[in-house]
Formats: sequence, C-alpha cells, structure tokens
Amino acid sequence: MAATSGESVRRRAGDAVRGRSSPNGDAASSMGSLYEFRNGRGEIEVNGSGIVKQSPPPLLQQSGTPKLLTLPTVLTIGRVAAVPLLVSTFYMDGWWATTATTGIFLLAAITDWLDGYIARKMRLGTAFGAFLDPVADKLMVSATLVLLCTKPLKCAVFGDVPWLLAAPSITIIGREITMSSVREWAASQNGRALEAVAVNSFGKWKTATQMTALTVLLASRDPRLATLSFLVAAGVGLLYISAGLAVWSLVVYMKRIWRLLLK
Repeated sequence: MAATSGESVRRRAGDAVRGRSSPNGDAASSMGSLYEFRNGRGEIEVNGSGIVKQSPPPLLQQSGTPKLLTLPTVLTIGRVAAVPLLVSTFYMDGWWATTATTGIFLLAAITDWLDGYIARKMRLGTAFGAFLDPVADKLMVSATLVLLCTKPLKCAVFGDVPWLLAAPSITIIGREITMSSVREWAASQNGRALEAVAVNSFGKWKTATQMTALTVLLASRDPRLATLSFLVAAGVGLLYISAGLAVWSLVVYMKRIWRLLLK
C-alpha cells in the first residue's frame, strides 16, 4: 500500500512538471502538502500552490562550482614555490646544502606523482590545476638542468667535457618548449588533435628517467660522495637516455599530427 501511494506521488509530481492534470481531473498543484522524491537526476518539490522546484543532484552541486585550491592544486603550487628554494640551496656552502637541494627536488618529484593520483582518486581535478601542473614540472626540471650546467660535475670517467650536461639539457628544454607550443595549437583545434598529443608511454618513461637522473646528479654533488664516480656516470647516462626518449616521443607526436593533417 505504501509503495502504491509513493508511486502515485511520483506520477502526480511528474504530471505537475509536464503541466498535465492527474487522472482524477484535479491538477497536480492541488496537492495540499509538500512532496519530495528523488528520481536519480535530482529532487523535485511540489507544494500546494503549484510551484514546482527541481534542484540539481548532489554530484552536480559539488562539481558545479569546483574549488580553486584543492589539495592537488596546493601541492602543485608548492612545487612552484620550491623553485627559488632549490636555487638558493644549490649555491650555498655547507654539508647540509647538497642534502637540502636533493631533498627539495626529490620531494617535488614525489608530489608530482602524488597530486595527479589524488586528483584522479578523489575527483579533485580542476582546470586551473591541469594548467599549472605541467608548468610546475617544467619550471622545476628546467631550473635544475640550468643549475647543473652552471657548476659542472667533476668525474674521472668523462674528464673535462664542457658540453657533457649542456647537450642533453638543451635537448630536453627545447623539446618541452616545442611540445608546449604544439599542445597549445592542438587545444585550438578539434578533439582529434588533442588525442594526437595525449601523453604516451615514451613521455612517461622520459619523465621517470629524467627525475631519477637529476636526483642522482644533485646527490652526487655531496663532497662525501666525490669518490663514487660511478654515481655521476649513472646520472649522466640516465640524463642522455631521458633526452633520447624526449626526442623520440616528440617524433611520435609529430607523426600523429602529420597523419591527422593529411586526413
């Protein structure tokens, strides 16, 4: 009996929304009390004066006006703010300076993964965060590459090679500038262009090797690790691998775009 009564309420409210009368000839607006029910798309309220109000579902209420400073966005802003600290500690003297510089960069690399994970897991992604995240990454990586080039590492394995770090650094930074321009162009085109520049597996491997290489190179500046030449060699080797992956991923992106333009 209760289910039948509830169904009657739903039919009457639906008639009121569509502007129809009930089967008994009475307008749905003649119902004397306030009825509320959920139909999966929101909440409909019908009162005695015939006023019908439909409120949005709870999910839309939460996502309709997203917060600007969600947790992932705060983490991303923290990475941007950490760049001046990275530069400052890099040029400081003392046993703690190298550790601080390496720690700042390593923490930035961790939050780079963490903010994306939180944004996907908790659905806290925002347009501002999506814009700022790659900017923060490029700032941190570019600053670190430039810093390492200003104070080349001494390694017996490579000897005195001035361009040892400059070559992969210019390659990586140049690739990032090119991809930023390409993605900006793709954003002004159709959806297929955006799909063509979506992050691929080469880009992910490039980022992983790049972060590992820079962490190792920053840590190897510690005087206590000066005798570990293999550590510097490993960092330089990973940096060149990262530069190679960066160029290869750029080639893959450009091939996709070329095929798109030919269609």
